[in-house]
Amino acid sequence: MTLNVTAQPLGRLRRLEDIRTVWPNEAQNFTPWLAEDDSLALLGETIGMELEFVGREQWVGPFRADLLCSDSSTHARVLIENQFGKTDHSHLGQLITYAAGLEAVTIVWIAERFTDEHRAALDWLNRSTAEGVNFFGLEVELWQIGSSMPAPKFNVVSQPNDWLKATTEQAEALTGTDQLKLAYWQAFVEYAKPNAGPLSIKRPQAVHWMDFSVGRSGFWVGARINTQKSILTVGLYSNLSKDYYRQLLLQKDEIEAALGFPMMWTENLGKKQSQVELRLEVPDVRDDTTWGEQHAWFLKHLQALHRVFSPRIKVLQDIPVGPGDEGALDEDEA
Repeated sequence: MTLNVTAQPLGRLRRLEDIRTVWPNEAQNFTPWLAEDDSLALLGETIGMELEFVGREQWVGPFRADLLCSDSSTHARVLIENQFGKTDHSHLGQLITYAAGLEAVTIVWIAERFTDEHRAALDWLNRSTAEGVNFFGLEVELWQIGSSMPAPKFNVVSQPNDWLKATTEQAEALTGTDQLKLAYWQAFVEYAKPNAGPLSIKRPQAVHWMDFSVGRSGFWVGARINTQKSILTVGLYSNLSKDYYRQLLLQKDEIEAALGFPMMWTENLGKKQSQVELRLEVPDVRDDTTWGEQHAWFLKHLQALHRVFSPRIKVLQDIPVGPGDEGALDEDEA
């Protein structure tokens, strides 16, 4: 005798043995699927990062990475290498080559099955490589309940040492100012979400900035708060060649006319980042009773920057790197 103790019937969760029933080919089906926004969001949730798509089949040294993304919080590169079947030495060698040629990068290796030796190799790389270079190993699976649509699932088999612990400790160790920044951006997200328009709202963090993609890798529009001087800043930022900045500078009058307000143009010779900014002094950034007005100012000007700069950035010409492109990324801490 079966008792009816549930409000709805329950199904049985089962794993699909062959992922090729959904993705027949790794390069033609799985990689394009992974490049979609929802798929990257699922991957990002698994590894604790917010990923922004840059491109497919991107050259890194002598090899081409299946997917190149960026960490939306730090703009650091995230390389994703996919492999059907079990892991092999060839793909491991490519990952090591990527790491050797890049200073700050997260490398994600996705396969159906990791051998014990390759899992151990990633663990060793995470212990041994320079700070800023991180390796993840993920196994991909498909699950189904009854005749429902198959659902993808990523299982972490290797990750940087103390990755989750460090993330948790960082959240627990927020200073008073960090807590203020987090609360500020949480309130901004709630304000902006209903009318964000072209802005892709990100998860708020305890930092002095919030950035938004603008349609081309290496460029972003951003909002900044200086809690010490009570200054709000919006701007367009880029860590690419100064030649791109100079192409935009030639359009300065046209751009500012379209925006309806003047901007501060800073090339930053000798530093990696160039920016075009607008600043506003407010009585007190810390006064949450005035956040509504501040957030309205941010949203209005961020949308204007996106509207005016996005189409221009997309058609910038790829020309040789100009002088002054080398240097460290420079951010004024607030």
